[in-house]
Amino acid sequence: MAKKFPHSFEVCNCRHVTLGEIIYAIKERGANSLEDLAKLTDAGTACKCCKDSSSDIGEEKMELYLTQILEKFKK
Repeated sequence: MAKKFPHSFEVCNCRHVTLGEIIYAIKERGANSLEDLAKLTDAGTACKCCKDSSSDIGEEKMELYLTQILEKFKK
């Protein structure tokens, strides 16, 4: 993740979940998997394009994926 994204950046367009909400779910609520993020935020539960690049079937590709965010916060 070389590019800096603001916390208001919408990671999941279908469910309108922001980067800030994802980070909160990871840091404060203990999410450490895609399943956890889905339960806590609904991110990645509709078209699933935001999960990872292999799931991104859209014509316009996502700039940031849930797996990238999770990887960044792994301990």
